[in-house]
Amino acid sequence: MSTPSIANNAYQLAQQLQKQARTMDDTASARDNVDFGKMVQEAVETVVDKGREADNKAVGLVEGKTDVIDVVTAISETEVALETMVAVRDRVISAYEEIMRMPI
Repeated sequence: MSTPSIANNAYQLAQQLQKQARTMDDTASARDNVDFGKMVQEAVETVVDKGREADNKAVGLVEGKTDVIDVVTAISETEVALETMVAVRDRVISAYEEIMRMPI
């Protein structure tokens, strides 16, 4: 490999690293502006949407438009989403209780 090609590769690698660093900075600044309430609201909406999807698939099964596998999959996804929300809720309550026990 010649010296100019080595220098060119090093320059391109440096540019890629700069782009990655900028992307990471943008991600970090976006992360700093996250609203916890909005994040919880979106998570609850996701669980509700999955529940509605499972209901629609169950109705489709009764009407003969949907396969049993699709219904079971939708119900399983809803169950996982709901269990995740319950686990997050439990952790938030636990953290709140721990904060309330701290002396001032």
